[in-house]
Amino acid sequence: MKSIFGRMLMVLSPGGCIILLIAGLSTLVIIFRPLPGLEGQAVWIYTPRHAEIYKRELAQWNRLHPDNRAHLGLFEYHAFQRRLLSGFLAGTPVGDLIEVERNMIGPTFTGTFDDVGFVDLTDHLRDEGLLEQINAPSFSPWTSHGRIFGIPHDVHPVLLAYRADLVEAAGIDVSKIETWDDFYRVLSPLIKDLDGDGRPDRFLLNLSTSPLQAELIEALLLQAGGELFDGQKRPVLDSELNAHVLARLATWLVGPRRMCVDAPENTAAGDAMRVRGTVIASVMPDWLAGAWKQHMPTLSGKIKLMPLPAWEKGGRHTTVLGGTMIGIAKTAPDFEKSWAIAKYLYLSPQSAEALFRGICIISPVKSNWSLPVYHQPDPFFCGQKIGELFIAQAPDVPLRSSSPYNTLALEKFDDALVSLCDYATRENRYDAGELEPEARRLLGRAQADMERLIARNVFLASQP
Repeated sequence: MKSIFGRMLMVLSPGGCIILLIAGLSTLVIIFRPLPGLEGQAVWIYTPRHAEIYKRELAQWNRLHPDNRAHLGLFEYHAFQRRLLSGFLAGTPVGDLIEVERNMIGPTFTGTFDDVGFVDLTDHLRDEGLLEQINAPSFSPWTSHGRIFGIPHDVHPVLLAYRADLVEAAGIDVSKIETWDDFYRVLSPLIKDLDGDGRPDRFLLNLSTSPLQAELIEALLLQAGGELFDGQKRPVLDSELNAHVLARLATWLVGPRRMCVDAPENTAAGDAMRVRGTVIASVMPDWLAGAWKQHMPTLSGKIKLMPLPAWEKGGRHTTVLGGTMIGIAKTAPDFEKSWAIAKYLYLSPQSAEALFRGICIISPVKSNWSLPVYHQPDPFFCGQKIGELFIAQAPDVPLRSSSPYNTLALEKFDDALVSLCDYATRENRYDAGELEPEARRLLGRAQADMERLIARNVFLASQP
């Protein structure tokens, strides 16, 4: 009986045999070649903007700590999320230190306390005094089962960015704005039809019911004191306050007092609208200030920041949008080494300065707020000391839920807003008070949907 190799020689041409031989040898070389070693702790992240800063910081760390080196792994957002969850659920390899964005963290809290793939850091934070040193509300997204599973990367307080050149040219004094009602009253003369077609070409605020803006809707809800889940992670979509906020948002988006336009952040179309002056103001977390400086340099010297208008007199003048933590995987071989790297990347003054200089994110560590970098004028924002402005609002950012169902609940809240806007247009009703009964009905339906869904999860039913 002829060998398999002999039969292949009869079928293949000499050239084909050579190609096959080369392929086989190459495979053997790849299999047995020693791989270049990546020494030390693996730090997984998902954003290129952080990677630029961390590469420099880890290079410095590695020079100073040759016995505790670290290397960076950068992943595409969705691929990162899949690998993280598969690692925790199926035991496939994950990084030792893992940077996680708020929308990623919820699914990791779906099961029991023992199912969470991150190390519980609560006692370590308490024992080292970090619970007092770090801005307290910044822990909330990373807290589940009554325990904290990550060090917050940021605070992400929110201010209002506005086209100071257009506002001041119109002789408008923004110091008269305390509430969102004041915002509309004072700035509404800037809503204009610029091309004579009978439709406005300039609006006051960037906001829409687009899925791209769902987190902005949530930020405004939180500012008003509303919430999607209570402290026990029970859905509370149908609260009276939520219905009131939903009705008021609808009047911002449709009808004779419409003041909003869809100008999504971090998109070419949205940036073009801002440069043209199609939208006067935007809700701006600290990270967005860095993005504007990078993407729209032509607006330098034309933008100013101010506290958000409150929903009611005496109300909160900020909110929170976005957020990231760093956690340590339970599979990390040496917790103490990982813990040291995590604190260096997130809590050290040098990292805080690099983060603000690079992308305008302020540190959650209160002692870092005295760093000179936060108190320097910024030419892009007309010489304002934007670090000071963001830091002033940091202690007042609202708490956030870490429910694994937060994203879905937000989608249902956004769906209710879409339906309410359709209802207002169809019924020609644009008074917030008149819209509240329908807002309550829509949110009641969303609440029932969430309760049915969560009731299927036997683990969440017993979570604190």
